[in-house]
Amino acid sequence: MSKTIIQIEHLNKTFGTGATAVHALEDINLDIHEGEIFGIIGLSGAGKSTLVRCMNMLERPTSGSVIVDGQDMTKLKEKELNKARQSISMVFQSFNLLMQRNALDNICFPLELIGVKRSEAVARARELLKIVGLETREKAYPAQMSGGQKQRVAIARALATNPKVLLCDEATSALDPTTTLSILELLKELNQKLGVTVVVITHQMNVIEEICHRVAILDSGVVAEQGTVEEIFANPQTDIGRKLVYPNGVQIDDLPTARVIRVAFNGGSSYEPLIASLAIDCGVKVNILGADTRNIDGKAFGTMLLGLPDDEKEANKAIRYIQAQSDITLEEVPFNG
Repeated sequence: MSKTIIQIEHLNKTFGTGATAVHALEDINLDIHEGEIFGIIGLSGAGKSTLVRCMNMLERPTSGSVIVDGQDMTKLKEKELNKARQSISMVFQSFNLLMQRNALDNICFPLELIGVKRSEAVARARELLKIVGLETREKAYPAQMSGGQKQRVAIARALATNPKVLLCDEATSALDPTTTLSILELLKELNQKLGVTVVVITHQMNVIEEICHRVAILDSGVVAEQGTVEEIFANPQTDIGRKLVYPNGVQIDDLPTARVIRVAFNGGSSYEPLIASLAIDCGVKVNILGADTRNIDGKAFGTMLLGLPDDEKEANKAIRYIQAQSDITLEEVPFNG
């Protein structure tokens, strides 16, 4: 069992008082393991950014505890807190680079703040620029860089103090899809090579799908559900979970069939041959009424709605065949044709 590096217990955050108080977070309990990539997802206003800012005390919780690498951050004095923050760095959506400094000097900045010699800071910054693939851009200023390059510099700056945890607050939201993928690949690489724990805050399920090991879904300031990415994708338990995993949903009000089943793929090697196998092995043809499936690490996850033949024997034969397959679950969908 991996060591828990961030432990959040009964965390609450309220803005304001009395009748106008806003309860941004309510009784949050999370364990984040050392060396994992942990995702926190929710719609706008769910409390994601407030939660991540409570992890490094940029926001002070109203109550509860945030224990990072054995230290309760809520009990630290300002000087102790500043030292603790060296091991829990943050990457922001808007990059937050100093416009008057070039890439090298942006990365040196947090090292200057803690009194590292200039020569050592420069050596460390150059090492990090190489790691993020920007060794030829050390003299470039933010205005001369693309969004992806700016985020790479911001990530390098966040790594300058050798943190154990990297908090990424919507770090790819301002980037185009191709650049987003390259930044996610970089985060995955840093996680594997450096062993840094990465906490990803996002409203995009494809970001979770791409790099996270486990995920918590936040809804109106509470944790609606949490688990491995595979578990959540295979079988979301809450309305918000289903909305995030299957944003388009499938409407079955007007489907031209009398009997509908939902087939869930729970991590088998592939969902593609199922329909063909039904036809070949059983001689039963079914209609694909809707599907939302995806491949995660070579395994199939998601659901498919199938319309069964009108003939009851044929329909039951199809159900028995599907139920016999591994890593597939099936349920009948109530439908009145």
